[in-house]
Amino acid sequence: MASEQLPVLAVVGPTGTGKSDLAIALARELGGEIVNADALQFYRGMDIGTAKLPPAERGGVPHHLLDIMDVRQEASVARFQAEARQAFGEIRARGLVPILVGGSGLYVRAALDEIDFPPTDPDVRRRLEAEAAQAGIAPLAARLAEVDPESAARNLDDRRLIRALEVHEISGKPFSSFMPRRQYHVPALQIGLNLERALLHDRLAARVGKMVELGLLEEVRRLDAQGLRDGKTASRAIGYAQFLAVLDGTMSVKEATEKTVIATRQFARRQVTWFGADDRVNWFDPTDPHMLSRVLETIRKP
Repeated sequence: MASEQLPVLAVVGPTGTGKSDLAIALARELGGEIVNADALQFYRGMDIGTAKLPPAERGGVPHHLLDIMDVRQEASVARFQAEARQAFGEIRARGLVPILVGGSGLYVRAALDEIDFPPTDPDVRRRLEAEAAQAGIAPLAARLAEVDPESAARNLDDRRLIRALEVHEISGKPFSSFMPRRQYHVPALQIGLNLERALLHDRLAARVGKMVELGLLEEVRRLDAQGLRDGKTASRAIGYAQFLAVLDGTMSVKEATEKTVIATRQFARRQVTWFGADDRVNWFDPTDPHMLSRVLETIRKP
């Protein structure tokens, strides 16, 4: 099958399963370029803690939407959707295959699926946050139950509850009406990688240990000087939040490493749940020596 006839490919699944390596292999085999869908790899300088492949290990394959943001900026799914789809179009125009790769579930869906994002208004949000700080979250929860009972029934945390009210106030529509449908925006094929849980847990622990050896603490120290703590998204990233505590003297390197391993395993479990709920994902075992040929067979299937 010619590359221009292939769908957009997406390599998804939990962290630590080899998605980047498979994406590069597919790009080299099929004539493709890679579009990053790992929200933390958008950030310049967040390299070790996000397992970002250095340029020398990218197999000569062009990568898009890497290192596009300062750590002080807040990631936006809506912005990513527009930029990812623009990248898909530009790659197609070169006669190549777009290959989306990453484990940030909402970002993957934003790029692939029919999904509209609700509007935002920082002034409205700040006012609602001030109301919550003054009178507590209960009055806002009661208001949400009146205007959007479906969202209220989901027991949202305070931040998402305020976001739901913000959306209703701006648009006049309930936040729940913006929920995505499992319908591709353009033809797409999702390739999922997953491992048996115990093996994945071992692999993630080893991965975090390697990050520490490679200098994660020094990376966090350098980014702290660049304003890491000012970034709502970057400062809360797994590994970075824990090693900021090391810099503050409230946690030892050993404790930060252990907590990072635990948080990474919990994140992987959420990723498995997210992608496992999508029956369009074709799952493969990355320990299978014939995985690449099986994936290519699935892609080329008429």
